[in-house]
Amino acid sequence: MPSFDITSEVNKVELKNAVEQSNKEIQNRFDFKGSDARIEQTDLTLTVYADDDFKLKQVMDVFTGKCAKRGVDVRALAPKDLEKVSGNKVKQFVEVKNGIETEKSK
Repeated sequence: MPSFDITSEVNKVELKNAVEQSNKEIQNRFDFKGSDARIEQTDLTLTVYADDDFKLKQVMDVFTGKCAKRGVDVRALAPKDLEKVSGNKVKQFVEVKNGIETEKSK
């Protein structure tokens, strides 16, 4: 039986560019004026900050759009549960999956 290797890696440079472009667009958008909405990246973990749940969804929409334009597969993003920071402010961790699990590859 033939065997082959499957690799699925996220391009870290394109991911960083998508984060930077998203942050730039968020800073310039009128509906985010005076807001603390932003995306921070540490290697393959993203932290998305926003003032409330609605703005967090908007930030994620902007980010997924930028990822799609830059060729980063949005299926590699695994958002975690929302966390309250202070007052109404929320944050969400997004894990970037690198590779395919053995179970799924079979």
